[in-house]
Amino acid sequence: MVRYAAAALATNPDKTARARGEYLRTHFKNMREVAAALTGLKLSKAYTYLANVQEHKQVIPFRRFAGGVGRASQAKQFKATQGRWPEKSCKFILRLLKNAESNADAKNIGLEELTIKNIVVNQAPKTRRRTYRAHGRINPYQGCPCHIEIILSAADEEVPRNKEKDAIVLSGLNRRQVARKRIEASRAA
Repeated sequence: MVRYAAAALATNPDKTARARGEYLRTHFKNMREVAAALTGLKLSKAYTYLANVQEHKQVIPFRRFAGGVGRASQAKQFKATQGRWPEKSCKFILRLLKNAESNADAKNIGLEELTIKNIVVNQAPKTRRRTYRAHGRINPYQGCPCHIEIILSAADEEVPRNKEKDAIVLSGLNRRQVARKRIEASRAA
């Protein structure tokens, strides 16, 4: 069993589904920006967003790795100025989202309530090739693959607050007095 980097975030393992891809041949920097744009979205909303990105109807805002990235007017809706439409990264992350969705289905988690809890993108070892330059020189020609982990989670049910504890008002007392009252109340019960 592999250890997930974001496994500690999953508070309830019965309500979470995971998927991971290793040594994926797509740019790390592009994938990081796609992951940042998707984190926190509902799964159905993420699917439509990625479909719009592939059709160039919506943009992925580039915030961290934005050197040399052109400006796009579509980035205004994300309060950013720079953006791109990284189709290959979208294709890879769509496959992983579908895999995580089927893992959730196998665990009998409701698919309509799934949200993307976390996406971790790490750099994989660079793939080395060579390119030939003028005057007989050779330069490196490296690829920058990545590892990706996706955690989907269903929303937990909210438990209503206990009204009895709200009725006991301990105003005007310091911490020690409040603790003493609590201990006396627990002994009496």
